[in-house]
Formats: sequence, C-alpha cells, structure tokens
Amino acid sequence: MRARDVFSYSFSAIRLRKLRAGLTTLGVVIGIAAIVALLSVSQGLQNSITGQLQRGLSTNTLIVTAGGGGALGLGGQDSGFTLFLNDTQTINSISGVQDSLAVIQRTGQIREGNAAVNCTITGVDFAKYKDFYSATYVAEEGVISATPAEDAAVLGHRIVDPRQNGTRLFNVNDTVQMVFFNVTARSLGTLNLHVDAVMSEIGGFGLGPSDFDVYIPISTAQSVFQTNVSDAIIVKLTSDDQALIDSVSKDIRTAFENQVGVISSTAVLSILSSVFSTLELFLAGIAAISLLVAGIGIMNIMIVSLIERTREIGILKALGMRSRTVLLVFLCESVIIGLIGAVVGIGSGWALANIVVRIFSGVAGGGAGLGAARGGGFGTLGITPVLTPTVFLGALGFGVGVSVIFALYPAWRASRLKPVEALRYE
Repeated sequence: MRARDVFSYSFSAIRLRKLRAGLTTLGVVIGIAAIVALLSVSQGLQNSITGQLQRGLSTNTLIVTAGGGGALGLGGQDSGFTLFLNDTQTINSISGVQDSLAVIQRTGQIREGNAAVNCTITGVDFAKYKDFYSATYVAEEGVISATPAEDAAVLGHRIVDPRQNGTRLFNVNDTVQMVFFNVTARSLGTLNLHVDAVMSEIGGFGLGPSDFDVYIPISTAQSVFQTNVSDAIIVKLTSDDQALIDSVSKDIRTAFENQVGVISSTAVLSILSSVFSTLELFLAGIAAISLLVAGIGIMNIMIVSLIERTREIGILKALGMRSRTVLLVFLCESVIIGLIGAVVGIGSGWALANIVVRIFSGVAGGGAGLGAARGGGFGTLGITPVLTPTVFLGALGFGVGVSVIFALYPAWRASRLKPVEALRYE
C-alpha cells in the first residue's frame, strides 16, 4: 500500500469520527498553545529587560559599593565599612581604570505647588556622569551643564510625567522644592532647585541613569546632606574586555581588603540570561503536563477506535493488508491529529501571547503610580512576544511526537490482530 493511500485512508477514518477527533486534537492545541504563549512572552520579556539593561548599563563600567559578598558583588553583609568620596583616588590608581566618580543618594520628594513626586535624589559630577553614560544621561529639554550652579537639577523623565499620560508636573526653568530627611538634625530638610534639564526616557531598568532620579551636583549633595560618605563609586574602564573587568574587580576588592562589592554590567546580563533560561525550562515543563494529558486522550481514542474497527481490520488483513500497513494507518492518524493540533496550537499560542501583553500593557500604562521605584509594568517595558524558530519547531515536533508516542501501543495492538479472530469479533 502506497504512502499516499495510507494517508488518505487515515484521513478518511478521522473524518468519519469528526467530534471525537476534534476533542482529541483540542487537547494537543491547548498544550501547544500554553507552551508557545508562555515561552513567547518569556522571550519577549527577556529581550526587553536585556535591551534596557544594555542601554542603561555601560559595559565598560563597574559599580563599587560598601560591604562584601553577594553573587553580583552587592553588599551582602554589613561589615561597618564606609566608602568616602575621596576613595576615587585609590580606585583611579589601579591599572585599567580610566576614571571614577562618587555618588551620593537619598530618597526624597520634589514639589511645586500641589504637585509632589517621590524620587531618588542623586548627587553626581554632571560632566563625568555624562561621559560615563553618554547614551542615557541625555537632555530631552534644556541643557545638562558640565559646570552647573549649586541649585541646578536634572529631572528624570518619569519625574516630569509620572503617570505617562502626557500630564507634565514640572518643566525646564521651574523652581522646585526638594524635601529630604536630614539624618544629622533628624528632621525634614528642604532646598529650592532650578530645573536645568529634563532627561530623555530611558526605560524601567538600569543601574546607571534612571527615569525616577533627580540629579543634583555632588557638591550640593555633600553640603545639604552633610556627608562625605559615598553610597557608590562608578568606575569607567579602558575597555569592556571580560579579562580586564575580572582583573580590575579583583584589584578593587584587594585595595579595600575585600570590604567592598563590585557589580559588573556583564555579570548582571550573564546572570539574567541564566535565570531566564531556567525560567523558560520551568514554564515549558508546566505547559508540557497538559500535553501529557492530551497524549493519554490520544491513546484512549485510539484504543476505542481499535475496538470499533476490529472487524474492519480483520477484513483488510483478510484481503491481504500487511500488519505493518495496519500499524502505519493508526500511526498516520495520530500524526495527522498531532500535526493539526500543533499548527493550530502555535497560532493560538501566538495570538494569546499578544492578547496577554496588550491587556497587561493597558493595565500598567493606566496604573503607573508616583514613586521612586525603578521597576515598571509591561507598559514601561514595552514587551513584544517573540516566537523563535526553536520554539516553533520544538512545539511542532513536540505535538506530533507526543501524539505518535501515545498511539504506538494501540497501533501495535491493531497490527497484531489475527484476521479470523477479528472477523468473529462482535
């Protein structure tokens, strides 16, 4: 019997049992759709976060913080060690370091009239910061001066438009009031600032410039907060070669007797990729459970079909059909069911992924609140589902494979039927 005849016979058998075959195929569709939707959204989320991190983090920079330990170099234990502003001199003396700058950060609030927005107040050297983050520390309006006045302020994009609905709370040349907690006096302090510039939108993630920060000169922060303590020191290297990054990171820790943590941009991206790979495997495993259920349904339907068609199989074998051909007929039916289910499931999963992203983008876009959080919802991230060739081919193969595997036993049983016994079956 030719392959085309086997396929034609199998397809006719499915058409005679449309409802049963349709319900069986639906199980495959649901499983494949779940896998495709989850992995497409996950891949889109990974691309979005990675893209924003790559944009917000210069790959040739390190961030030094007080306290050693932590997978990323973050201060995992409080040893009482303190970084000072002049510790940049120690770091600058290390081979491979091009320059460094100290950062002072406090939480606070920016006010003007009835408008008030929580923010992170960041004191930096404007000229160096612009040199370190030339791609993100960019003015959309106004000018970021290399030699700013003591009362100068640069506002992050989300400070000006916190709800992202076009309603601006502050503008260039406005005089705003900065409210902060004075640790020394244990009371709220205030300072009037002149808005020199508003930054272009960066995105929801990044260890460098942020849409939620208000930038003031480092000298102003030092005077207002009455401190010489640095919350972090940003280090610019001569290149982003991984060997140089590892070497300088080690030298910085040694210089401070392992009392500091060193965050590498490349390490953040590497760990992020590893986390998402694990997450995708986990999500695919969960979705695969529904495919196993569908596989059991396929086995069940094939066994029922075998019982119903016993006499038919007996007649075919009596007319000369080989056992191998009977096996191929049943397997071909499962392939057709799996193929239809996989194709429909991929299309449904892709549509579902886009619908989910649109729904959550709408919720996040309309519900963005005020605050200094550096994160954001789907709307901030701008997720676009990604259906990679690997996911497409994997889903297609998985759908067909599960169908064939669970149809092997019924097909084998059908091929082993003896013509005489099959013809006597009632």
